[in-house]
Amino acid sequence: MAIGGDGNIPKKKQRVGSNSQLSSTRAVINSSFPDETLTEGSNKSPALRRSSSSVLGGSGGCGGFNDSDTADVILRLHLDHHRSPFDSFVTSSDSVSFDESDVQIYLHSHILRRAKYFSALLSDRWKRHNDDDSPQIHRLNLGVPPTPDSINDYLEVLRLLYTDDFSASITSVVTALALLPIALELLFEDCIKACVKFLEAVPWSDDEEKKILNLIPFLSHEESKELLTRVSPLKHDSSEEMLHGLILSAIHNHPNMAFAKAFVAKLLRDFSSKESVRRVLDKVFEKSLKVVKESLEEYSSPNFRGDHNETEAIQRLNLHSAMTNGKHLLWLVERMIELRVADLAVKSWSEQASFTADLQRAFRDDAWRNIAPSLPAVVLRCTSRLANAVATGNILAARQVRMKLVKDWLPVLIVCKDNMSPMCTNHKSLYLELEETFLRIISTLPVEDAKELLQQCLSFSTRNVEDCPHLVTAFTTWFRRANRSPPADDFRQ
Repeated sequence: MAIGGDGNIPKKKQRVGSNSQLSSTRAVINSSFPDETLTEGSNKSPALRRSSSSVLGGSGGCGGFNDSDTADVILRLHLDHHRSPFDSFVTSSDSVSFDESDVQIYLHSHILRRAKYFSALLSDRWKRHNDDDSPQIHRLNLGVPPTPDSINDYLEVLRLLYTDDFSASITSVVTALALLPIALELLFEDCIKACVKFLEAVPWSDDEEKKILNLIPFLSHEESKELLTRVSPLKHDSSEEMLHGLILSAIHNHPNMAFAKAFVAKLLRDFSSKESVRRVLDKVFEKSLKVVKESLEEYSSPNFRGDHNETEAIQRLNLHSAMTNGKHLLWLVERMIELRVADLAVKSWSEQASFTADLQRAFRDDAWRNIAPSLPAVVLRCTSRLANAVATGNILAARQVRMKLVKDWLPVLIVCKDNMSPMCTNHKSLYLELEETFLRIISTLPVEDAKELLQQCLSFSTRNVEDCPHLVTAFTTWFRRANRSPPADDFRQ
């Protein structure tokens, strides 16, 4: 099978080194090939040059590459315009016409045998026996794909048969990708290893990577192992692990946290699998929420309350941890809502009875004002973002989730308002926004459930009734529904 010099391979086929692989090829030894020197086209090829000091010709008068005086193989390269990726050598020199682009080179059979393809062609099975003792000259034809520089690429691979210094020729990915398919076709193992070794060690462009992926099926497992580890994950969830690590690094460890968060947010938006993003964000959200809850639980525990300096230090540590991780939690919530993957976050936030009880106890004290004055705003912003996603339909939450979300977090809002100091007046807009959102969610609940929750919302009222239109609207709506006549029995059925 021939492999095109452009690296495009339509089918996977295993490479083996046996003669059976080659028995179906159409390369022939042509005794009628005219004995002539290089054609005009060959003079244009930079690959046609005498061998250097690194040539493997050996002693005893054996010359190097393209040495007509000592060669026992004459190989004619010609462009085969009918060649497909499944064709290899032409059948006979009589069946092809000569062209000015043809190249004739002089080679040595003991060197050509480094390539298993030529080793099979030059085996005893194919030899022509002479009646006299004159040296046998093997004349071969090789059709190459009609692609740019294909003849030069074949000449370069043939020249490399005469040397072990592959590094001098394989100096770029372009060169390695041009020579590797030819080396695979000719079963030139040393050249294959040299090309693969070079490709393993250097960067690739996107186009070059595609060509390498096309060539990998034709390499052995050992040859392709390093290339595969570079382009294919060892595990199916490697991408999710990477995202998870990037998020944790951005919110915990990176010195330029704002820039890192912005970059990770872009990666999340552009990621191909929404479900992968959902799983990763859910995992980090639950971890951050757990840290905040545990910090508040430790702070509210009676075992850590008192006037001792050690107790105060522990309180500071716990509140600081809650505030820091609360900010990370808010960033995660905003990303989840933006990507419409906050379903689990909303459900989890609605099941925090013990957490909200700890928050109420903490906010009734004065310690948080000096230690973590931003903590109430951070917690309420998380609640506001999630509640607003429910109220707007960004997240379609079940009725029980909607009800518990308001039932558990409404008391926290009320405590924050009741204990608000003058220094926190800038939080009024946040409180008002969350009030309006809770009232909108209450309007989606059954009349009996809404009645229980609305009674707790009286704290939203102000001295001037006109300043709380959202509360007026909520009660007006509820009374209108409550005074509506029940539907007929047949309608209920």
